[in-house]
This record gives sequence, C-alpha cells and structure tokens, in this order.
Amino acid sequence: MQNRITKLFGIQYPIIQAGMIWCSGWELASAVSNAGGLGVLGAGSMYPDVLKTQIQKCKAATDKPFAVNLPLLYPDIDKHIATILEEKVPIVFTSAGNPAIWTETLKKAGIKVVHVISNEKFAMKAEACGVDAIVAEGFEAGGHNGREETTTLVLIPQICKAVKIPVIAAGGIGTGRTMLAAMVLGAEGVQVGSRFVASEESSAHINFKNKVVDAKDGETQLSLKRLTPVRLIKNKFWEQIAMAEANGASKDELIVILGRARAKKGMFEGDLDEGELEIGQISGSISEIKPAATIVNDMIQEYNVAVTSLEGSRL
Repeated sequence: MQNRITKLFGIQYPIIQAGMIWCSGWELASAVSNAGGLGVLGAGSMYPDVLKTQIQKCKAATDKPFAVNLPLLYPDIDKHIATILEEKVPIVFTSAGNPAIWTETLKKAGIKVVHVISNEKFAMKAEACGVDAIVAEGFEAGGHNGREETTTLVLIPQICKAVKIPVIAAGGIGTGRTMLAAMVLGAEGVQVGSRFVASEESSAHINFKNKVVDAKDGETQLSLKRLTPVRLIKNKFWEQIAMAEANGASKDELIVILGRARAKKGMFEGDLDEGELEIGQISGSISEIKPAATIVNDMIQEYNVAVTSLEGSRL
C-alpha cells in the first residue's frame, strides 16, 4: 500500500496514531511504528525534559520513523521546538494554533510538518504556510474538536477538493472499513486515536482504558463549547459542566469548574468521577484492550477484505 502519505513518512501503512495527551508515550508510539504505521508522541502533556526523555526512549525502541504532536498553544513551545531540533525528530504534527509561526523553522531543519484542521479555511491557510500534509478531523473525534461540528464524512471530501497536499482523515476511524471509507472520500491516510487509547501500550490509566471499553453508543458528548470544544465521556465532572452550561455559565465560571490538570486526573490518574475523560464516538464500538500491533494488523486485514468485497459488488 503505497501513496503520498506512506512515501512522505517512510512507513508501510498509512495509519497514524494520534498524539493524544496523557495516552501517547514512547511505548505506544514505538509499538505503532514497529507495526508499520506512524507512532506519535503527545507532547502537549509533557514538560520539556520529559519530552526529551520520551523521544530518546522512542529512538531506542524503534528504528522506524515516528513523530511528535505539538500543540502550538503550549506555554513553553520554544523549549519543545529546541528539543525536537536537537533530537532530530523526523516528523512533527502541529495543532491548536497558527502554523505560520513554526513551520518554516521546522522545515529548514528537514522536518516533515503536518497540521491538524477542522475546516476549509484553516486547511488552505496551513497549505499556504508550507506544511507537507493536513489532518482533517471530523466532529466524531475525541479530545479537542472543531467549533463547526462538521462530520468526517462531510469534511474529508471538502478538504481534499480545497487543497493539493495529502489529506489524513481523523474522527471516528478505528477499523479497516472506516479506513477504506476515508480513502474512498479522498484521504491518503488515517489518524487513529480512541482505538489506540485502549491498547496495552497506551500510557492511559487502566481505569480509563476499561471505561473506554465499557462505553456504549451515545456516552460521549461535545462539551465546553464556550471555551475550547472537547468530546468527553459522560461522568460526574461532565454532569457538572452540562448543568453549568444549561444555566448559562460564563467562560470565567466554566474555567473555575474546569480547574487545573483535569485531563491528567481522569486519563492518566484514573479518576473516573472528577477527571476529564476525552474520547471519540467510536469508543462505543471498542470492546477489548489489545496490543498496538494487533490493532494495526486487524485494521489492515479488515481493509483488504473490504476492498475485495467491494470489487465484487460493482453495479
């Protein structure tokens, strides 16, 4: 399976593991890369010294390409950039900010740059800034989400039509069939988050992993729209937010409720009541914690079966 994404990253399969905060450490990133996909370290939850250690451990665990996901609003981003340049990270995924600020610096160092977007306007802006590819993330995705609430089914063909660079589809993708659907829509790769949260190598707390496996249809909802929209599993904390939003809470009031380190409390420390549990809608279809390599292999096998099935179903 060769296309512009596999050639750009030097990988076997166009499967990219999302750089999820508190869930994407070196164990997961190296396992996905070793399985033929692209593993990604989630730098948004790491102090600069922690990121450096994670990069070095990932290098020791795989000789395959891997990437770092870098939220551009990170407070000490200049330190993260310095670490990435010093450690010669080959690929960087940027998100949550203006790609014009750091793309040129990264590309001058020979780093491939990919930017995450949720609408056509920012896709075109990212392309104009010189990024090598785009992740188009639909409304179904976990974690921080686009305000437009555009679904993956609608977003992917729209973005593929608007830009010339390769598009990676994200949001609601975690099986071979959904991967094929994204490719049919025009994407050349898929970014998978929630399915890899429930992997053996994920750095998420086992309580959170089990919560994802137990989640049923309709148990996530996009919340905190007045701040930064984020898809959460419904729990005690979510109920508090939902009640405050229903009562017309201001941004400042929501910030007070959110507090500090709420995502760490839920996803990394395993507090299922008071923690922020970020996950995608596809969690309702996840029923088992598996090794990352098994997840990759299952997706590829199902993809190939689905392709064969479609080839025999021409009208």
